Amino acid sequence: MKLDYKRIHIGNLIQEEVKTSKIENGRIYNFMNCDEKEIEEMYKSTDLPTNILLKWCKLLEYDFFRIYSQHLILFSAQKSGSKSNKENKSSLPNFRKNLYTKELISFVLELIRTGKKTRAQIIEEYRIPKNTLLKWIEKY
Repeated sequence: MKLDYKRIHIGNLIQEEVKTSKIENGRIYNFMNCDEKEIEEMYKSTDLPTNILLKWCKLLEYDFFRIYSQHLILFSAQKSGSKSNKENKSSLPNFRKNLYTKELISFVLELIRTGKKTRAQIIEEYRIPKNTLLKWIEKY
């Protein structure tokens, strides 16, 4: 299954991971404290509450939140002005944005390979440093 970082359908991704991991339905129902109908509704959902998604992450031992992080890396607006960022320090943890997964790298390289985007477009639209992109092309 090819992942579309722009349109994330978390229910489909969870269902695919359930199939891959071959976890028995009974274990899922017990862990999630749900019945079959509720689980099927989750599979059909494009989004889920974070507490439910966290349970799926634990059950399937897969970080579904990372998919959303990759979306933010690719599609979030660039912060403007370093002075305003320093003045408005948040009490929340500050995470580095260079958490490129293999899936994200594959996604970007596939855009280049198929001609959907040029290297310059990738660098501009997704703010991936030129050296990083060149290393990916060389390595993969």
